Amino acid sequence: MTTFELSPASVASSRASVVRLMVPTDANFTGNVFGGQILSEVDRVAYITATRHARSNCVTASFDRVDFIQPVHVGEVVDFDAELTYVGHSSMEVWVTVRAEALAGGAPRLVGEAYVTMVAVDSVGRPVPVPPLALASEQEKERFAEGQRRMEARRRTRRTWNR
Repeated sequence: MTTFELSPASVASSRASVVRLMVPTDANFTGNVFGGQILSEVDRVAYITATRHARSNCVTASFDRVDFIQPVHVGEVVDFDAELTYVGHSSMEVWVTVRAEALAGGAPRLVGEAYVTMVAVDSVGRPVPVPPLALASEQEKERFAEGQRRMEARRRTRRTWNR
């Protein structure tokens, strides 16, 4: 890797948003959107954010702390906003917030959030280094420290699987 490829990149440079109109094929018989449909979009926007940062293909390693706060209904527009909170050697934690808004009016409301761990990989699936994260604000520094704690907790959990 060249120095340019591993130059620090800002949180802002990899932010991503996806906007979707929820249609009847996204929902169950009560008109609520399936949680799996929401998770699919969360995974997509996390992939975009991670790939922008890594400048490499990325794969999903884990979903952590997925919270469905309110239901999403058919006919609502849903915004999926993603940003990096933590970057390690080849892994990245992406925080995704999900907001829904009725097209007929009303303020957007928080309906979910999730932390997704993505790993940058080469053409045969081996992890590759990613640029460090340039932290520009106190809030970004706090989120990075929190993400680092979550990442270490994930590592401890994985170690117990190998016993």
